[in-house]
Amino acid sequence: QLHSDQDKGDGSLKYILSGDGAGTLFIIDEKTGDIHATRRIDREEKAFYTLRAQAINRRTLRPVEPESEFVIKIHDINDNEPTFPEEIYTASVPEMSVVGTSVVQVTATDADDPSYGNSARIIYSILQGQPYFSVEPETGIIRTALPNMNRENREKYQVVIQAKDMGGQMGGLSGTTTVNITLTDVNDNPPRFPQSTVHLRIPESSPAGTAIGSVKATDADTGKNAEVEYRIIDGDGTDMFDIVTQKDTQEGVIIVRKPMDYETRRLYTLKVEAENTHVDPRFYYLGPFKDTTIVKISVEDVDEPPVFSRSSYLFEVHEDIELGTIIGTVMARDPDSASSPIRFSLDRHTDLDRIFNIYSGNGSIYTSKPLDREISQWHNLSVIAAEINNPKDTTRVPVFVRILDVNDNAPQFAVFYDTFVCENARAGQLIQTISAVDKDDPLGGQKFFFSLAAVNPNFTVQDNEDNTARILTRRNGFSRHEISTYLLPVVISDNDYPIQSSTGTLTIRVCACDSHGNMQSCSAEALLLPAGLSTGALVAILLCIIILLVIVVLFAALKRQRKKEPLILSKEDIRDNIVSYNDEGGGEEDTQAFDIGTLRNPAAIEDKKLRRDIIPETLFVPRRTPSAPDNTDVRDFINQRLKDHDTDPSAPPYDSLATYAYEGNDSIAESLSSLESGTTEGDQNYDYLREWGPRFNKLAEMYGGGESDKDTS
Repeated sequence: QLHSDQDKGDGSLKYILSGDGAGTLFIIDEKTGDIHATRRIDREEKAFYTLRAQAINRRTLRPVEPESEFVIKIHDINDNEPTFPEEIYTASVPEMSVVGTSVVQVTATDADDPSYGNSARIIYSILQGQPYFSVEPETGIIRTALPNMNRENREKYQVVIQAKDMGGQMGGLSGTTTVNITLTDVNDNPPRFPQSTVHLRIPESSPAGTAIGSVKATDADTGKNAEVEYRIIDGDGTDMFDIVTQKDTQEGVIIVRKPMDYETRRLYTLKVEAENTHVDPRFYYLGPFKDTTIVKISVEDVDEPPVFSRSSYLFEVHEDIELGTIIGTVMARDPDSASSPIRFSLDRHTDLDRIFNIYSGNGSIYTSKPLDREISQWHNLSVIAAEINNPKDTTRVPVFVRILDVNDNAPQFAVFYDTFVCENARAGQLIQTISAVDKDDPLGGQKFFFSLAAVNPNFTVQDNEDNTARILTRRNGFSRHEISTYLLPVVISDNDYPIQSSTGTLTIRVCACDSHGNMQSCSAEALLLPAGLSTGALVAILLCIIILLVIVVLFAALKRQRKKEPLILSKEDIRDNIVSYNDEGGGEEDTQAFDIGTLRNPAAIEDKKLRRDIIPETLFVPRRTPSAPDNTDVRDFINQRLKDHDTDPSAPPYDSLATYAYEGNDSIAESLSSLESGTTEGDQNYDYLREWGPRFNKLAEMYGGGESDKDTS
């Protein structure tokens, strides 16, 4: 309540209020000055309010006293319970922790005034989670309450913590929270094999690196605390087998280390140990952290392929051995107890030339073709061994054949030598250094000897004893005009057994040289040319010769094409008309000279062709003779063809021989042959030849005129 000394109680003064909450939270009675709260006040919302009050004259509204300020302080009461910032907490603690190990601290807050009474004094207690955990009342720290809590027995716990104000006394307010606690793993459990003995089986043919099987030790721990390392610590198969730890599955995989043989040993025993890799020293007393088991491995029998006595074979043989010579023998056996016979063969892909062969029964390799070290020094063969009872089961072995050298090649010139000697050479002058090569390869190295096949008056050879020789002149001066080339046979021999030698011929040209011995010209014809003839003149002469040759060739070609005249150029010259065949016929009884069937089938005769002995001035179209019926007499056919020839201007009688191969009846002119005219020449009358037409005038003049001359004489 506010009261002014000027207030006489007559209602002339008026009280007004201003400041925090004035008019809303706090109101004042204008007449009495009483201040009232309009609603419930929360200290936690605001602990004090600052207000200003003043008394004024109601009529004049003037203050009767100065404005006064006062503070309203709110006294706290326990109206707020403790609260936790999280509804659920998550924490962890290692298993096997000692009692009192701190797990987590939880803290609650109270909105009440901690300086006023016990409204904000909080005490913690555990409502759920005993007897495993406890909480400190003042601090809220949760600790383990039982020793040796084992994660493998129980891993998760739920603890409920209460926070109560008023110091935990009756009537105080409280709040709760939940804490989920997980026991983390420690390596407190050793690995354990579920079985004391493990049995495994493996075929004897399993190669090295084959996995036989696996063993696994169990560990109740997790993560790295459960990691196990496997090893073989004892047994009769420590050198035959090995064990590898699989990190992802924590298994020990047993693998083959060496090939096994059922016939040699059928059972192996191993002692395998599994040990933790991360051991906690605090729990040594729970150890040892390892375990062992016995692994028995049984070897199973399989039909194995043949086994060679060696992994590879090397045979050496001289290249001059005879065909069929055995160069070596490979040996193989059947490792099985049955001991099946073995058959040997050569892989022909490794001997495409079939130089070698093998006896299938005993594996002896022999030659089937001659050997030549110079062609191939090594032969790499592959021999196949197969059981006769099981041919599909095979084994291969490489066989290396080295061909040893035999001195069967003669040395030869190393290169082709282009040798020349200067015309002004002096005796003893070096004109060429020669060397030799040999395809053979003797153990002591190559050694060649050079000599002349015969004594030569012009040149000699001097052996340098280093597989080279020098060619020297034996006289002064050479003339290329007299002898332009010398042939010098040189004998080259080696020093191996048997000695091989060959003769190589050096071609030595005689050349003109300058004063320094440099070759200028080796042509002997150069001496015949004028001294002043230049190179341009020589080129011009060659061009002229070429042009003349071209002209001659063109002239001959034109002359051959211009031949149009017949073979008989004049009536007086009849010698060109004689054609000698030098072929005597078989007479009338020769039925093989001409096929009469062609004449009886005129349709089979070819069309008339133009003459090819001259070029006709006018081309006449050949006339096709109508075909005669099949029953036409051959005599009529011949007469018709004779008539056609007589009337054909393009077919003169000279230089034409038509053989009809049909004698027919007696000719009215009787025989025209002069072979029988020796006895009857005086009785012949050739005047009838003039009646045969102009084509027989020449014949009539020859025989008719001769008769007149004879009579005249």
